[in-house]
Amino acid sequence: IEYRVPNSTCIKAYRYDKKSKTLSVMFTSGSIYDYYEIDEEIVREWMTATSAGKYFNQVIRKLG
Repeated sequence: IEYRVPNSTCIKAYRYDKKSKTLSVMFTSGSIYDYYEIDEEIVREWMTATSAGKYFNQVIRKLG
C-alpha cells in the first residue's frame, strides 16, 4: 500500500488496498476519508482522468 499524488488541487494523496478494495483519500485540508468496495478499475480511471477532483466528485464520492 502506498500513497500516490493525483493531479488535483483538492486531493493531496490516496492509498488503495486491492485486497479490501478500500480507497483512502487525503485532502489538502489534511482530512482522510475511506471509501469501501471501490474496484481497482475505478482507481485507474480516476488517475487518468483530466481532472482528478471532478472524477472523484462525480464517481467515487457517490460510490462511497
